[in-house]
Amino acid sequence: MHIDKDLVAASATPLVLGILAESESYGYAIAKRVAELSGGRMEWTDGMLYPLLHRLERNGLVESSWGRSETGRRRKHYALTSAGRDALVERQAQWEVVHAALTRAWESLADARDGVTGGPAVAGGIA
Repeated sequence: MHIDKDLVAASATPLVLGILAESESYGYAIAKRVAELSGGRMEWTDGMLYPLLHRLERNGLVESSWGRSETGRRRKHYALTSAGRDALVERQAQWEVVHAALTRAWESLADARDGVTGGPAVAGGIA
């Protein structure tokens, strides 16, 4: 399944903040976690992930530090700041509103498809 780039872009910040709320991480592991959380349906490229991480760092939502992998390779690790935790709480609330609105809209669509109306019958079928 292809996920529209606008939807990927809209969900990128809360996804990364949520992943970093679990623990600090580095780019490849963040991209791998996104793929895992989406059941493999979202695969982020470096060209999408690193500009986002740099923007989050410029905005004070994440901070980075250099570390070493198990193999000794240098890696830049990212961690959530307190401002990032606050932003995550705000983004969660925003997405809950969006999710609820979409759910209601799609329930109405399913009801209409099944011939069920949620309101009084009106001539022409529109209330």
